[in-house]
Amino acid sequence: MPAPAFDVATFGEAMLLLVADRPGPIEQAGCFYKRTAGAETNVAIGLARLGLKVGWASRLGADSMGRYLLAEMQREGIDCSRVECDPQARTGFQFKGRVTDGSDPPVEYHRKGSAASRMGPQDLDEAWLRSARHLHATGVFPAISETSRAAACKTLEVMRAAGRTISFDTNLRPTLWATPESMRHWINQLAVQADWVLPGLEEGRFLTGEQTPEAIAAWYRARGAKLVVVKLGPEGAYYDSEAGTGHVPAFPVREVIDTVGAGDGFAVGVISALLEGRSVPDAVRRGAWIGARAVQVLGDTEGLPTRAELQTAGL
Repeated sequence: MPAPAFDVATFGEAMLLLVADRPGPIEQAGCFYKRTAGAETNVAIGLARLGLKVGWASRLGADSMGRYLLAEMQREGIDCSRVECDPQARTGFQFKGRVTDGSDPPVEYHRKGSAASRMGPQDLDEAWLRSARHLHATGVFPAISETSRAAACKTLEVMRAAGRTISFDTNLRPTLWATPESMRHWINQLAVQADWVLPGLEEGRFLTGEQTPEAIAAWYRARGAKLVVVKLGPEGAYYDSEAGTGHVPAFPVREVIDTVGAGDGFAVGVISALLEGRSVPDAVRRGAWIGARAVQVLGDTEGLPTRAELQTAGL
């Protein structure tokens, strides 16, 4: 059997991100910084910077925003051969405000009817997908449309059948779902097919009905997950794995600039370390370190380290 062409494959929507130049309501900002955004692409960029071979499949509009995003992903060394540019639809974008108190910044999405939301199971190249040894999925892609949800389900089915490992970041986006009940049903439907599940504490409480990190992790472990890491923000993270359980403290943060992207950075650390054969505690520690870097920068990806920076930090 030939060696996998990729370390990690992922599907998901990339969006143009416009970040306000000053704190306050978005409508009062005079200038915006242009960045990339997207839960799956943030992780793809982070893994690629660490030297992993990453493939990303999606659909963009045949517009300036789509061309910018595609060029940025290619510049990061990500395989974009399964990214289609749709002349009949536009690329999604979002505005993000600035805050100074460490809270979550305001975010305004403009993605309804976007090119990525038109993706469906027919866009899945199964041979390309199986050429990766790992799939990273999130709760965002299945939320943007019924057809993208069907595609998300199919990607997990294909990789599970092929015996590949799967990581799943719950990444709840309530505004994209018709009802909270629908969100809970579909996110859990996908999560229980994954090997590594990465919920935040409040997400886990909503999804499982359990209150403690230990009980949340046990809920997913009882349904087949080999590893559950519950992200606890400034309190670090709790993990429950086949090799045991434990708590990893957070790394100190001098100043919180922007909390968006911290969970994606955490996923980068965990996934990269596990694919390298590192222990679960080491993987969670790396995730916590990258997550701490992510909250100290303006955009979603500026804090994602290179391999050299990782090695300098001893992680």
